[in-house]
Amino acid sequence: MAKTIIEVNGLTKRYGAVTAVDNLTLSVQQGEVFGLLGPNGAGKTTTTLMLLGLTEPTEGNASILGVDCTRDPLQVKRRVGYLPDNMGFYPDMTGRENLRMTGRMNGLSGELLEARIDELLGRMGMQEAADRRAGTYSKGMKQRLGIADILVKDPDVLIMDEPTNGVDPEGMRELMSLIRELAEKDGRTILISSHQLHQIQQICDRVGIFVHGKLVACGEICELGRQIQIENGYSFEVDAQPGGEALVQALREMDCVAEAELSEGLAVARASEDVRGQVARRLMESGFTVTHLRQRGGDLDEIYARYFEKAGENDAGKRENGKAGQRKRA
Repeated sequence: MAKTIIEVNGLTKRYGAVTAVDNLTLSVQQGEVFGLLGPNGAGKTTTTLMLLGLTEPTEGNASILGVDCTRDPLQVKRRVGYLPDNMGFYPDMTGRENLRMTGRMNGLSGELLEARIDELLGRMGMQEAADRRAGTYSKGMKQRLGIADILVKDPDVLIMDEPTNGVDPEGMRELMSLIRELAEKDGRTILISSHQLHQIQQICDRVGIFVHGKLVACGEICELGRQIQIENGYSFEVDAQPGGEALVQALREMDCVAEAELSEGLAVARASEDVRGQVARRLMESGFTVTHLRQRGGDLDEIYARYFEKAGENDAGKRENGKAGQRKRA
């Protein structure tokens, strides 16, 4: 049975009348890569600050490795490595010198520290750049140096804030591979806060979708996709020759298709189950050449958009109910 490393119960943070984090409850297991997703202002950063013991919750509690994040923040910091969005390095010092300074701040020195630095530079693929000034590094290199920096003290848990922000595609692939390796080979638990859905989809075991300070969905991406299908029916997109309204009309005439419409040049159809094979055969029998046929709802972008939309609908409903109550009282 997997060991729970991060445990959050009813975590809430209010700033006056504004609720930045609203009754957050979740757990992250050992060796898991968990993605906390949401737009700016959703409450991700505030959650991270509470986990690191840098701000106190209004209500609820959080613990990492059984250590209370509010009551014993120093112990939490010893066990957790934090990679902020913009990692600060001394630009006139080399990458190696920056790591050496971090090691000394964490009580390491001598041959043990130098061996640790060499190991991390090698693992990050930074041997050739190790003795160049950090101010000359690209964004991707700075992120790799940042990961090396937070690994100097050998933490059990890594918290990363937008680790791929501003990184070029090649650097991004390298970072994604490295993050997975840290979880799978090292058994480290990793919490990633991000809005870059495509990258998160590639590396996360589970995701939590954060909207207006609330966790509106949490689970494996495939499970969230299935839940969307249960709530909204099976949806798929089709393109063919001929296309356009002729294609939409052909779909509407099929008894296995509940509805169809044209959206951005593609026909989007809904059904109670996966009928793509049946639809493809019927279209070909009717003289269409199918050029595109894809299930909708399985991509994280689509899942995120639907849950975000759903959260907005719920908020609108609550506001309307509140107004109705005010009218009744009046």
